[in-house]
Amino acid sequence: MQKLFLQTHKNLLLRINKTLPHHHLPNWSLFLVPQEVLLVTASLLQRNIKSRLILRDLEKAKALFGEQDEERLQVFKGDTRKEGDLDPSIFEGVTHVICCTGTTAFPSRRWDDENTPERVDWVGVKNLISVLPSSVKRVVLVSSIGVTKCNELPWNIMNLFGVLKYKKMGEEFLQNSGFPYTIIRPGRLTDGPYTSYDLNTLLKATAGQRRAVLIGQGDKLVGEASRIVVAEACIQALDLEITENQIYEVSSVEGEGPGNDTQKWRELFEAARSS
Repeated sequence: MQKLFLQTHKNLLLRINKTLPHHHLPNWSLFLVPQEVLLVTASLLQRNIKSRLILRDLEKAKALFGEQDEERLQVFKGDTRKEGDLDPSIFEGVTHVICCTGTTAFPSRRWDDENTPERVDWVGVKNLISVLPSSVKRVVLVSSIGVTKCNELPWNIMNLFGVLKYKKMGEEFLQNSGFPYTIIRPGRLTDGPYTSYDLNTLLKATAGQRRAVLIGQGDKLVGEASRIVVAEACIQALDLEITENQIYEVSSVEGEGPGNDTQKWRELFEAARSS
């Protein structure tokens, strides 16, 4: 059985549709490190896909998901920001990783308890990658557009407190880790955040009119990206050979998109590499 470890962004909506997009990954044990993972976890539970959820606050998991069969959902406590806080045994047998951690670019209440860009986007990513086992076949990391343009307008404004610098440091650590990787750099995230909905409502979430997907390379794209589109890009990138050891920028615009059609995503990734 292949196993997937998934670490999620504070406000990133990760949705796995009712039909799994990859025939190479038929049975996943999904490892989650939230913060907000309501939708993806609910979707997995609906399809009886075994999951592990890693949270800073175990009581929060109980409040969100109630009592669950441990054969379907296991909850662990962990904090990527703290070296040594992730028990390596949690990741035994893991073959695929999605890391989507993040915090706000500017000081806010979300920076409480050292939840700063340095601790989350640099230290946290480094700590996570450092404990991954050799069984990992692919790591997908969500970063941001503009990480190579920290000294240019408007990116130097966004980077006043180092968020782009630290995301780039996290990227480079992954690139030098020896693990096969894919880095996804989304534009400004839209949709949600989905933080206070019941599970049935979350399962009906869509990307509205912004379902068409633009993918580029070279940090040239600008614009916004639906959280649902970014989530699907991460899932699709896990099992496509063409995305291995590649960096892509992702944004979404009005129009019909690829949904969870693997062939359409493959064509988008291929077109980005050939452009």
